[in-house]
Amino acid sequence: MTTLVASDLDRTLIYSAAALGLRMPDADAPRLLCVEVYGGKPLSYVTETAAALLDELARTAVFVPTTTRTREQYQRISLPGPAARFAICANGGHLLVDGVSDPDWQRQVAARLADECASLGEVRAHLLAAADPAWLLKERIAEDFFAYLVVERSLLPEGWVKELAEWAEPRGWTVSLQGRKIYAVPQPLTKSAAVREVARRTGAEEILAAGDSLLDADLLLSADHAWRPGHGELADTGWSAPDVEVLEEKGIAAGEEILRRFLAAAGRG
Repeated sequence: MTTLVASDLDRTLIYSAAALGLRMPDADAPRLLCVEVYGGKPLSYVTETAAALLDELARTAVFVPTTTRTREQYQRISLPGPAARFAICANGGHLLVDGVSDPDWQRQVAARLADECASLGEVRAHLLAAADPAWLLKERIAEDFFAYLVVERSLLPEGWVKELAEWAEPRGWTVSLQGRKIYAVPQPLTKSAAVREVARRTGAEEILAAGDSLLDADLLLSADHAWRPGHGELADTGWSAPDVEVLEEKGIAAGEEILRRFLAAAGRG
């Protein structure tokens, strides 16, 4: 049986220094492997144990990195093991095949967004009009698919994100707060839709998944079995669902445990 493993990356498999969550004495901390460099500095890590597990997984299953990152941001990452033939970027907006965005998939996504959602321009204009320069740090457009704000979280007014979500929902958009970032994403732009397309192309009969944020919820729900770590947006809201296992582990230890679960569930661990 062909098993497809679709996993979110940031704070699911790979971790910045701020997200490591190491709670043991320094002398007992796991050895880390840097998997991303940005601006000449190390940015993201896995444990050396996780690196070995990831290498095994990539050789024995259809492993599909599945991320909200843009293609440029994703391509900064160098994961252990063989290069993934398929990868999903921009929350499902781009399906990479051997590193190149598939044009047929791009056309399908563009058609759905045009038919079902308010335009990116309208949503971006509302975001900028509603945001306060006192707490807005940056505003970004990702791959012409969705928008996000980088904010000073401590100054963000209570209820602002909820009001934004209520405005966006009837326009076909979803709002998600993740750390210092507020995402506005078209509802049809999902990781799960892109994963189903990879499953169709590879003939996969089983889908395993993992993720930590609200933007991963559709991916977890669409999988045959899934895991979420003990940290992150889903954990903070108490989100759960059938066939989604909640792990006790937090931080980079959760990434290691997720890989163990992937291998065991695929019958190879």
